[in-house]
Amino acid sequence: MILLDTHVAVWLAVEPSKISKRATDAVLEARRTNGGLGIADVTLWEVAMLIDQGRIDVMIPMESFLKEIEANFTVLPLTPKIASRSMRFAATYPRDPMDRLIGATAVVENLLLVTRDEKIRASNEVETIW
Repeated sequence: MILLDTHVAVWLAVEPSKISKRATDAVLEARRTNGGLGIADVTLWEVAMLIDQGRIDVMIPMESFLKEIEANFTVLPLTPKIASRSMRFAATYPRDPMDRLIGATAVVENLLLVTRDEKIRASNEVETIW
C-alpha cells in the first residue's frame, strides 16, 4: 500500500493529469498489487473543507463525494501512535497539523507517501515519491 497526500487523492478523482508520471506509475502499481491506495482519515476532513471553501468544484453533494473517496481508498485511522509521532518531526517539516498527521501516518504505517509538497519532500522525514 502507498499513502496519498490530500491533493493527490483529489487530483486522482478530478484532475489526474496534475499527477507526475512517477507518482502515476506508483499509483497504478499499488492498484495492481494487494496493497492498494490509502489515505489518512484527516484527508476526508481536508477534502470537505476544500469543497466548502469552493477550492474544489464537485457536481454531487459533498457527502456523496466524500463517500466516493472513502470507497476508493483504504482510510487509515488516527491512532495514539500516529498522534504522538506527528509531534516529533524536525523543525524542517511543515507545521500544518494535517501535513503532520498525514506524514506521521506514513511513518507509523511504514508507507511511501505520494506528495507534490516540496517542504515535506525536502525534510527527508518521510519516504516520498513524486
